[in-house]
Amino acid sequence: MVVKIEALDHLVINVSDVAATTEWYGRILGMEVKVFDPGGGKAPRTSLHFGNQKINVRPRDADKVEWFTANHQTAGSEDLCFLTSASPGEVVAHLRAHGVAIQEGPVLKQGACGTLRSVYCRDPDGSLIEISSYEDGGR
Repeated sequence: MVVKIEALDHLVINVSDVAATTEWYGRILGMEVKVFDPGGGKAPRTSLHFGNQKINVRPRDADKVEWFTANHQTAGSEDLCFLTSASPGEVVAHLRAHGVAIQEGPVLKQGACGTLRSVYCRDPDGSLIEISSYEDGGR
């Protein structure tokens, strides 16, 4: 039997300040912040939710045993692309209205399902955030 991956359930980002990060992702990207119990007597965790997706937010100095982390925990090292139904112009206006610097865009990029129109900015730790919409509807 061949194991074939079908979808991504969640991903984890390492951050320098969980509160600042979750506030930014909530305010700028409209994500819902939730605190959840991972079970096993471990401390509560924080996550960001949007659509059917989840991002766990982990302090970069989290204990590797308690949090079962990757070998190299570095805040600001992510490059994340998020899809939106908003137009690139609406994304630019939204970011500017919230004082978020635009790094690049709108520009055309290749996404998983076709051509994207992307606008780039950075989160509080400096991770590169790409906010995109499919030029032809994608999917």
